[in-house]
Amino acid sequence: MTLRSFLQMALDDLAERNLLRAPQTVQSTAGPEVRIGDRDVLCFCSNNYLGLANSPELREAAIQAIHQWGLGSGASRLISGTTAAHRECEQALANFFECERALLFSSGYAANVGAISALTDREDVIFSDELNHASLIDGSRLSRAKVCVYPHTDYSELERLISQHRNNHRQAWVVTDAVFSMDGDRAPLRKLRALCDHNRAHLYVDEAHAVGVFGPGGRGLSAEVGIRPDVLIGTLGKAIGLSGAFITGREPTIRYLEQRARSFVYSTAPPAMIACATTRALEIISKADNARAQLLKHAAHLRSSLRDRGHDIIISDTHIIPVRIGNDSVAATVARALFDNGFLATAIRPPTVAPGTARIRLVPMATHTRDHIDRLLAAFASLPSYPTVKNPRPEQKS
Repeated sequence: MTLRSFLQMALDDLAERNLLRAPQTVQSTAGPEVRIGDRDVLCFCSNNYLGLANSPELREAAIQAIHQWGLGSGASRLISGTTAAHRECEQALANFFECERALLFSSGYAANVGAISALTDREDVIFSDELNHASLIDGSRLSRAKVCVYPHTDYSELERLISQHRNNHRQAWVVTDAVFSMDGDRAPLRKLRALCDHNRAHLYVDEAHAVGVFGPGGRGLSAEVGIRPDVLIGTLGKAIGLSGAFITGREPTIRYLEQRARSFVYSTAPPAMIACATTRALEIISKADNARAQLLKHAAHLRSSLRDRGHDIIISDTHIIPVRIGNDSVAATVARALFDNGFLATAIRPPTVAPGTARIRLVPMATHTRDHIDRLLAAFASLPSYPTVKNPRPEQKS
């Protein structure tokens, strides 16, 4: 069989199972209203939580940086790709998160894969929440450490696994998202910190969906609950409104990652314009309490209204609202019906979520209006009834 034939068969199989996905081409900015083809639709699936991707202040910071630094960085950070803009941004991140040092990466995926595989090896053990982001899972796999997957936010089972495996390994790490991207619920960070301290383990927290939204000044869920992870990762592509990622921690940790995280060492540095815009974004986010309150108010109204109308909504208090459907084909049909009614709300299907847990993942933005929210609720009310799978237990491959 030729490669072409093999791949075509695989694509045909995905299409037959309603799992063949195609990105929408958005012809306007990432605001509440976007243009797709010849239609203007309201977007409820963007991670631009505070609306900063459209910020005139960030645009101006990027434009000024382009005039000063140009476009590309020209090399990796350890060759000639580190500019004063990168150092200033990393210092701003360290100050923002009240830690010793920070390190920029090209993406959240690169940060997690690079950091976890650098910090651990086959002598170590990693305890990973079953609903962790793919980048956390892949970083753990690449590390060659023993990986123990515990049921989602199941503190008691995690405690049992640590008791069983901790003493057989050199280092132990508990790895978790702060806010889980597909369910929208929170990790029990206080309990995890206490458990790590009691068992000589380290805590690795991905704050991708929490930075900018939770905590004093938007510093994330760890800051909100008053704990400090040993490693904290955040992305620049969500509430911060840009692209890329960062890791914060103590000086030796960041210095070591600077030397050994392969996705840092062997990647071209992010453009200086991203670094300059990030520095400005942190100033904006630290004062964005009103935007955070508006975002969470929209989410609370949307969540409670959908639940009252009989939709299967995961209980949480974050800005991510999954409408669980279960069947992949039905979820795709619901997404198309919403689009026909003027809303972009993508169907989330495997492999992003486990088989049998397809959903419409709704995410409001601070820049939506109450009218936008109410129009979305009216669109859901106009949908024909559809079968759902109540409270499915996700499968986990590790």
